[in-house]
Amino acid sequence: MEVYFRRITVIRTKKPEQTSVNVNLQWLGNSLGLFSLRDKDRSCFRIFIELLKSAQRGESLSSDELAYRLNLTRGTIIHHIHTLEDKGIVVQRDGRYALRVKKLAELIENVRSEFLNSCNVLLDVAKDIDKKLVREIEKE
Repeated sequence: MEVYFRRITVIRTKKPEQTSVNVNLQWLGNSLGLFSLRDKDRSCFRIFIELLKSAQRGESLSSDELAYRLNLTRGTIIHHIHTLEDKGIVVQRDGRYALRVKKLAELIENVRSEFLNSCNVLLDVAKDIDKKLVREIEKE
């Protein structure tokens, strides 16, 4: 099984009382650690939204198309795209970028599945360490 989400940081925060799509998208992205506090103009969020819209249409976008649509520099686009790629949210194919999945629910299901798999591996290692430590202590 290939692991896609390498650097997702799940941050537990209170769900917003507002139910607007924009507020909930921002909360979801922040809860997944997708957007940096240093991103004052919310350019990463804007890129994420544009890629989400494109995913809904079954499209991928070039960095130039993203820059034009969002009125951002190509350098800013590439910087944030690389961040989202590192997190496993965005994939690149033929010089074009797209979200890994079309639906946010699928994204969360994938994150959950990979998180649980990672926890199972951690648990196995922890159990093995515990057994070895007990044997070491018994030898003393």
